[in-house]
Amino acid sequence: MMVESPSNPDAQPKRLARLVSLGVILGLVAVTGLLSLRVMSSFLLPLLLAAMLVVIFGPLHRWLRERLTCPDWVAALLTTLFVLVIVLVPLFLLVARAGGDAVAMLRTPNGLKLDPAVLDGLVGKVNDATGMHLTAESVNGEVKKLAEEWLGPIAAGAPVVIVKLIIGLLVMTVSLFYFLADGRRMLAAVTKLIPLDSHYQWQLLEEFEEVSRAVVSSTLLAAIVQAVLAGFGFYVAGLGNVFLLTLLTFFGALVPFVGAAAVWGGASLYLLFFLKNTWAAAGLALWGLCVVSTVDNIIKPIVLHGQSKLHPLLALLSVLGGVGALGPIGIFVGPIAVAFLQAALTMLQTELDSMGQGSPDGKGLPSPAGMASSGGQKPGQLHERSSRG
Repeated sequence: MMVESPSNPDAQPKRLARLVSLGVILGLVAVTGLLSLRVMSSFLLPLLLAAMLVVIFGPLHRWLRERLTCPDWVAALLTTLFVLVIVLVPLFLLVARAGGDAVAMLRTPNGLKLDPAVLDGLVGKVNDATGMHLTAESVNGEVKKLAEEWLGPIAAGAPVVIVKLIIGLLVMTVSLFYFLADGRRMLAAVTKLIPLDSHYQWQLLEEFEEVSRAVVSSTLLAAIVQAVLAGFGFYVAGLGNVFLLTLLTFFGALVPFVGAAAVWGGASLYLLFFLKNTWAAAGLALWGLCVVSTVDNIIKPIVLHGQSKLHPLLALLSVLGGVGALGPIGIFVGPIAVAFLQAALTMLQTELDSMGQGSPDGKGLPSPAGMASSGGQKPGQLHERSSRG
């Protein structure tokens, strides 16, 4: 007769101690993670932009590294300098040119005042209709007061905004360099910490790359097309400072809901009430409504759908909903979040189908390893690309 050996009396306390230790570690990760997110929250947009620039200019970095046979940090430095020269310097020059036009416009004899000769007829009609006794001088005084009330806080907060913008550009530039130089090591370290199958991790990275490139290209292309079309409308309508208005339209078009309508709408009102050019005002408003603002809703869904797997309607809603929920950063986060949701649902379906292979009837779909190429590339190709940077 066999006698069972008694269980190890120290096994249960050790197991309990490990569970307690695991709980403490999870709590520490949660607390420090939330604290780190709080600390890094103001730099999330520059970091996200740097990651997107890596996606866009990564092929250039790999080409330089292979062609020059130089270390990663040399190719990363050259690529970062290229981005600064090609992207940021022209943007700075455009903003400086537009700022000069704005300063010159404010230094005109009328300044922020509305032309009294133009206001006389409008004020007379208002007085006849309402029985009021307004004058052009009083209207100009109110306009000046409102302008001071609106522009005063903006001017007071401008230095802070400029400092934050400069810091953000510096963070983005430094992050771009380190992402290019140490991207492979950073990626390897992060993937080891994520408790997710490796081919699923590469699938998410593939989604991020596709959607990032699609969001950046669609946003910039739509803004450029809207600015060019609006600039043509400003020129035909006979407005001055066309370059300034065109650049304002470009930056406005980068922000949904505000968009180019804030610029061409204000220009139309100026033509109607102050230049008394009804036909030009109506034509500019019609051009802006039917062409300038409409093309944004055509270009973005088409480009997003063409460069990613998002449906055109889903792509448009992800951008608009992202901006409504998260502000300007939602332009990038919205489509990425929706694309990740699609990828996660695909992973879930793959796991469920693979579990069905063990069912009694023997039915089921290929294993997760066979489904890893659903993102458009096989795991081997993704690993090969990661080894190249």
